[in-house]
Amino acid sequence: MSHVTYNKMWAEAQEGLNNLLQTETEDKSPKPLKDHPIVFQMLATFYVKYVQIFHNLETAYDQIVHPQKRLVIRQVLEGVMGRILELKNEMVELENSEFHYFDDILQDQKLCPEHIEIPIPRYFIKEKLKVLKEREKILAQILVNAGLQDIEPKKHIKVMTFEEAIRIIQISERARQGRLRAEFMKQIYLEEKRERQARLHSGKSPNLDASAVCIQKVWRGYIQMKRTEKIREEEMIFLGMSPPPHFHRISASLMQAQRVEAMRCEVQEKHEEEYKKALVAIKNRLREMEGPDIKESLQEQIRQWFIECRHITGKFPDYPDEEDGGSIVIFSQKTPEQVAAELAAKEEELQKKSKDKGKKGKKEKEKKKKGKEKGKEKQEKKANEEKEGWKMAPSNFLPIMEEGNNWYKDVWQHREEGWNFHQEYDPELVKEEKRKEVKEEIRVQVDELMRQELKNLKLAVDREKDKKKRSGKKKKKKGTKDGKKKKSKKEKDLTPDRTIDSLYKELVEGGLLIKPKTVKLSDYVGEYSYLGTTLRQVDIEPMPSLADVRQLIALYGILPLGSQALHEKSPLVKALLLAGPAGVGKKMLVHALCTETGANLFNLSASNIAGKYPGKSGLQMLLNMVFKVAKQLQPSVVWIGNTEKTFYKKVPKAEKEMEPKRLKKNLPKILKSLKAEDRVLIVGTTTRPFDADLRPFCKVYKKIILIPRPDYASRFALWKHIILQNGGSLSKSPTISCLAKMSDGFTQGHIIYAAQTILSERRIRQLNRKPLTAVELMGALARQDPVYKEEEDMFKAWYAKTPLGKARAKALMEGEEPGKAKGKGKDKRKKKGEKKGKKK
Repeated sequence: MSHVTYNKMWAEAQEGLNNLLQTETEDKSPKPLKDHPIVFQMLATFYVKYVQIFHNLETAYDQIVHPQKRLVIRQVLEGVMGRILELKNEMVELENSEFHYFDDILQDQKLCPEHIEIPIPRYFIKEKLKVLKEREKILAQILVNAGLQDIEPKKHIKVMTFEEAIRIIQISERARQGRLRAEFMKQIYLEEKRERQARLHSGKSPNLDASAVCIQKVWRGYIQMKRTEKIREEEMIFLGMSPPPHFHRISASLMQAQRVEAMRCEVQEKHEEEYKKALVAIKNRLREMEGPDIKESLQEQIRQWFIECRHITGKFPDYPDEEDGGSIVIFSQKTPEQVAAELAAKEEELQKKSKDKGKKGKKEKEKKKKGKEKGKEKQEKKANEEKEGWKMAPSNFLPIMEEGNNWYKDVWQHREEGWNFHQEYDPELVKEEKRKEVKEEIRVQVDELMRQELKNLKLAVDREKDKKKRSGKKKKKKGTKDGKKKKSKKEKDLTPDRTIDSLYKELVEGGLLIKPKTVKLSDYVGEYSYLGTTLRQVDIEPMPSLADVRQLIALYGILPLGSQALHEKSPLVKALLLAGPAGVGKKMLVHALCTETGANLFNLSASNIAGKYPGKSGLQMLLNMVFKVAKQLQPSVVWIGNTEKTFYKKVPKAEKEMEPKRLKKNLPKILKSLKAEDRVLIVGTTTRPFDADLRPFCKVYKKIILIPRPDYASRFALWKHIILQNGGSLSKSPTISCLAKMSDGFTQGHIIYAAQTILSERRIRQLNRKPLTAVELMGALARQDPVYKEEEDMFKAWYAKTPLGKARAKALMEGEEPGKAKGKGKDKRKKKGEKKGKKK
């Protein structure tokens, strides 16, 4: 596509965003809303619209080559991503559920489920591709040097004994001789048959008409069969029951589009480099050409201010400190009297503070007593808010989006770009930007000169003493008093003398830092649940679909880890728990998190750290090293496999030597130490969450994603994807709908295992002669144990005991029959009254 197409896409996205921002500001009613369905409908509509804008902005940012336009798009894009996370958080708090369904909204707006799929911004990886490649090389080299990975992976060769080898040779030789003998006997039999037929037909003459009729019958039957098959295929294609013949072929236009995209990326990099060079060159030119004039005009204005202040107040003013802004205070459209009054007010405040510090000790004791009362008041306030209704929380990203939107309107909306066909940087915009920077740099220099000039003027004209000594003393006192304040406790660095490279090497050699598998989130195949809203309206809680799980991984993991600005300002997620039966793809999602964000993967599973860094001091050293490297080389994912073992109620005898509960006390401390600027995510995976002690488990993992076994729609998509991925072909014989129906209860892992066992290299070679059948695949699947209903019920019951599950159940109970509850209360009172009457 051309530059014009992507510019139009950006303009449409900006227009949609502008409308959304207007509606958001209009809908900010001071009164809280009590009707939860209306509130959810409003939030969900905003969410869906923001996701559509996100799609367009992400594509535009990836393909637009103009470097200055990309700066505006980047700001707006990060604002939109942040707002999506905020709206998701609002919906979770409102509905007390991680999973939400938008079937009715999609239907109203005539959208497909693909339109609300969260896209993964491509710049997460593109911008640090070189760093990631270098890191991969270093990791591979360390593994090779440590002997943990071969340079060329050797094929596993099974060792056999001498007797087994002789037996295999004998079997193959006897089989060869048997085949030769059978072929020889077949030839003898065919010769004898020919001789017998020749004797029988020797006296009769051949009937040509009968032969012709026989040939015609066979040929006409064959032709009609082929015609029928063709008509049936065309009908199935027309009905959409089978794909067209060219469906699996790679389209020439698609290949051309991919080549164009790659070329645009190259042009984008070239323009970016030119823009960076221009920033430096234009700034230097402006400093040389306009710098002296700016300096003179600033000095003249400041001198004029000195004279005006002396004329009005009768003395020269004090020059504003650099901390207060220096000469910016003078040029902020204030009169000399206002500036002098502000400076005097600041001096008074400093004097008051020094007097009030003595009284603070007494006040602190009173505050402690009041603290407990305030805690109770806060709880009461929360309860009152719940009764009053819902109110939108303040947003950190709306100002960012408004700023970006205004920037677009002021600069780009009506800008004439007929001259800039190649979409290179605009030098006039660079000059405007750099002129401000040059002016600021010169202003700092001018401030130093004018302070000295003012000092000389005061000494010469007013004979005032230099007050700097007194102010210096005050500052020293301030410093000593401030020193008495409580210092924030800093973590002890147990490895201050060691470099990050040496720690990185040690963690790799110890198997604590591992190489993630290259898996994309889109490889986690699953369909959208189309009945979610309908079931919830009938008070039935639907099981989440795999598409919903994929959405949550993108929202809670990939987006915050990929963007620093997003991680700092969006609702913070420090730990994430993936719970579900074996084979539902929990480890795959962990690897997808790392692949999509370029994150390092640390393995702190109980089985992996068993016997490593023993004792309390050893464990502290281990955690210090892991999180020091994780923070330094962020983004990072710390994976704890079978995390229920860390929170065992009672450790089994077989696992006591492994010490699975080593991390239990340290994990909450680690989570407290993680700040908003640390892009580190702790991800736990578990197949048996009900074995863990629930209270400490939920304190660590506040975000829990329950992954179910796949539903019919997801199994249908999975079978198609996995058969094609393993070299199979979708012929007419293995009906995918039949496989999807029969594999109910089996997980993705079971389906992959069945496909891989059947589709061996030998079987793939035979596919042209012997098409794949559903019976073969079901046979391999039947050898495995499915996820039974009892196990699924155990997961549901466990999730209902989690804080979010309890809140959801409570909300449903309160919302179901409020009238009945009141009636029951009255009945109870009546019964009590009757009992008292009887006693009397």
